[in-house]
Amino acid sequence: MDIGADLVEGIFLERVNRFLAMVEVNGREVGVHVANSGRMKELFIPGCRVLVRPVPGDHRKTKFDLALVDMGSALASADARTPNALVAEGVANCHLAQFAAYPEINREVTFGDSRLDLMLEGPSGKCYIEVKSVTLVVNGVGLFPDSPTIRGAKHLRTLETVLADGHRAAVVFVIQRPDATAFATNDPADPNLAKAFQSALAAGVEAYAYNCLVTERILQLDQTLPIRPYAEAVANG
Repeated sequence: MDIGADLVEGIFLERVNRFLAMVEVNGREVGVHVANSGRMKELFIPGCRVLVRPVPGDHRKTKFDLALVDMGSALASADARTPNALVAEGVANCHLAQFAAYPEINREVTFGDSRLDLMLEGPSGKCYIEVKSVTLVVNGVGLFPDSPTIRGAKHLRTLETVLADGHRAAVVFVIQRPDATAFATNDPADPNLAKAFQSALAAGVEAYAYNCLVTERILQLDQTLPIRPYAEAVANG
């Protein structure tokens, strides 16, 4: 995914609320939209370099979206909207072999009382996919979520009903940074999500995890990561 050439450098100052941060851009303190409800305390460090995207139009309270955070050794994507597009792009370009049999891609599809990120269709039927954005990495392990998420557990339960209805179901965890070598659910942060994930796996829901290649121009899925139980992942790093 080409993330554009119009990104502007800034200095992160503070996070005001879930969706608003203050960033110094060109010597001025400006409000920046944060398209991510995660806490991201490990990324949002006052004084760190960030890259923001100008967003034109009078319909916005802020003139920028927060795009990338400079971690020093690498960049991380902070926009929780991009993983959906990355997975859809991977399917369309046949880079995700497990979904190669589905030529038709539908975004934001309702199933039951949930809205799932992708619904693929092909000769073999339908495959529903929920994509989760991951930004927390501890000792090389991508962890989701970084705070409790009622919607996350609900989506996993919905994927079980997708299976019961005769369709294929999968959850894809996209770690939006390059330094993860494994993935685990963050059981202490959200035990209910962890239980829902284990239930979904036992029911037959497929699970995949990827880290990302992140540059100031390109964001793309990179390596397939092993999914491990939390205790094992944290112990082994």
